[in-house]
Amino acid sequence: MADEGSRFERTRATRQLAQLAGQGVFLGTSSWKYPGWCGTLYTDDRYHFRGRFAERRFEAGCLAEYAEVFPTVGVDATYYRFPEPRTIEELAAQAPPDFRFSFKVTADITLKHFPSLPRFGPRAGQPNPRYLDVACFADNFLGPCRPIASRVGVLMFEFSRFRPADYARGRDFVAALDVFLGQLPAGWCYAVEIRNATFLQPAYFEVLARHGASHVFNSWQAMPPIDEQWRLAGSRLTQPCAVARLLLRPGREYAEAVRRFQPYREIRDPYPEGRAAAIHLIREVLAGRGSGRAFLYVNNRFEGSALHTIAALLDAIVPEPAAPLPAPTPLPTSLPRD
Repeated sequence: MADEGSRFERTRATRQLAQLAGQGVFLGTSSWKYPGWCGTLYTDDRYHFRGRFAERRFEAGCLAEYAEVFPTVGVDATYYRFPEPRTIEELAAQAPPDFRFSFKVTADITLKHFPSLPRFGPRAGQPNPRYLDVACFADNFLGPCRPIASRVGVLMFEFSRFRPADYARGRDFVAALDVFLGQLPAGWCYAVEIRNATFLQPAYFEVLARHGASHVFNSWQAMPPIDEQWRLAGSRLTQPCAVARLLLRPGREYAEAVRRFQPYREIRDPYPEGRAAAIHLIREVLAGRGSGRAFLYVNNRFEGSALHTIAALLDAIVPEPAAPLPAPTPLPTSLPRD
């Protein structure tokens, strides 16, 4: 059943998003190459060739149109492979100078063991020799990003759910994270996203605070809701920037959301509690409680369409002013003659 709430309207959203960005809150989507957004965010005819939708043309050029509206985007593609300098340059060329890219760090740095999935080939199921390798990260990830360093919002280390064989105790992960964060090159905004709810302990937040890194408040299948995360001791918005990702309703599997929500044109399953948590986080930043800067990214799998979720958030936080009343008809300066 579709949501009857706020609908994404490009012109209104552009004004609202720019107003928030001017106050230090950057709101965008996780990735951007969704043909289902044509007719809402994207101009449909722009990506047609000889009367048919041209997928390659769309994927090559839609970021430029996205950046006409949004001030930031979460780049998920860099999680699957280290970025090439040319790829980073091409992304930057499609967006204005004040646009901010937030990148997911490549899984070669954050996977302790490679999952038994076909995409990992002979590495599937094997230990990862580059796990938490600072030199590898600096050379292969930061290197290509350095030419656009001033346009990078957040670098996010996403740690998939660890098994007991990876870490017997959460404090073992925290100890490894402490060493890793302490060796990272300065000058970047780092954020950590974890998928083990039991790791959300005071020691984890203490390590982040000590190294100036942010916790990613993430809505995910096996994680507590975002509002529960920030009620935990030490998790409040004290880091250099607040970071949140609205990915999935807790309890829902990713594959189910993909199957249920594609092609992501409308809200299919409203999650008002998740929206309220995001609204509260943004208002905390706007009120000066916390870092004063925030990056928040919405995924289509959260409710069915990231665009319409964002429209609902914007209408709650940055309501459009009412249309001005028409000017009164001036009174006559003299009485008419008979």
